[in-house]
Amino acid sequence: MNTHRRVLIVGGGFSGMSAAILLAEQGNTVDLVEIDAGWRSYGAGISLNASIFRVFDRLGILDGFRECGAIIDGIEIRGPADQVLAHLPTPSVMDGAPGSGGIMRPVLARLLADRVRATATNIALGQSFGTIADGVDGVDVTFSDGRTGTYDLVIGADGLFSSVRAAVFPNAAAPRYVGQAVWRAVVKRPAHLPSVAMWMGPGLKLGITPVSKDESYIFLTENRPENTYVPPETQLESLKALLGHFTAPTAQALAAELGEHSQIVYRPLEQLLLPRPWYVGRVVLIGDAVHATTPHMAAGAMIGMEDAVVLADELAAHHNVSTALDAFQSRRWERARMVVENSGRLAEIEQGHGTPDEHRQIMGQTLGALAQPI
Repeated sequence: MNTHRRVLIVGGGFSGMSAAILLAEQGNTVDLVEIDAGWRSYGAGISLNASIFRVFDRLGILDGFRECGAIIDGIEIRGPADQVLAHLPTPSVMDGAPGSGGIMRPVLARLLADRVRATATNIALGQSFGTIADGVDGVDVTFSDGRTGTYDLVIGADGLFSSVRAAVFPNAAAPRYVGQAVWRAVVKRPAHLPSVAMWMGPGLKLGITPVSKDESYIFLTENRPENTYVPPETQLESLKALLGHFTAPTAQALAAELGEHSQIVYRPLEQLLLPRPWYVGRVVLIGDAVHATTPHMAAGAMIGMEDAVVLADELAAHHNVSTALDAFQSRRWERARMVVENSGRLAEIEQGHGTPDEHRQIMGQTLGALAQPI
């Protein structure tokens, strides 16, 4: 069914850009507004599991990823002498695609932004909305620069602290802190680590993921009962001190590599799962705006980008917007719920509220479920 619609996407992150690409390619008139005038993507690297490569293929960026990201085979659990304690396979879910990988967040954002620009999407940077009112003939929107517009559909893809969510679901619960924080930094890619490597410590989990031919990013998850502020000027020494808890030679080498040149990214871990409905009238939420997860399953970006795929498919299949949104929500709810809740449970186990066997079981079951078609 080829139904032309005028669509507004609020938020130019991974989910919003994915929606813009697919909906514009279907022939819809797509406006994308992004509050950051520089359209920047913050953060270090991102770990990717096999299921995301189906989405990359659909968006036309799989070849671009192969050129500038890292293809990885398996996950190694290592001990205090860097010995390999276990090797977890990461099988592919699509012919010819990797089983896992990594890429710098700004690089993935550039791949997506280039694809958006290659479509007919109207991009307005440094802009946001003032009001959203769902009327008889469409959604009336006022913008921060004084413009107005009427749309057949508005998509809120503006992240964990979504302004669209606040506008259409004013009583929604706030994101919940899970008792952990993650530290990230970019380092040279160690030649002796061909895959993802992880070390477990007391209240700490250290990992390193290749993100290009030359670079890797380290991630260190720390149990922090209180979500207290960590001043940026203290973050380098704090991360080096945390790495000092690991006696493995690789961990010590990573600590020694960090210096004033290093970009340290610290983030308290929060989660959000908005109960259904995920839409009001012709306004729908996708990505972190509706189901923000912790990074324990390396699936947060993936399920947000999957939202865009499913939403585009259902809008193409249904003439009525409400019917399409209901079908979208029905297809996405269980998958998103599983990722958010299972990731949160892994965080609890890592804080001592569970067993390693349960941790491994949840990870295996979740990866198996994510390998299924979306």
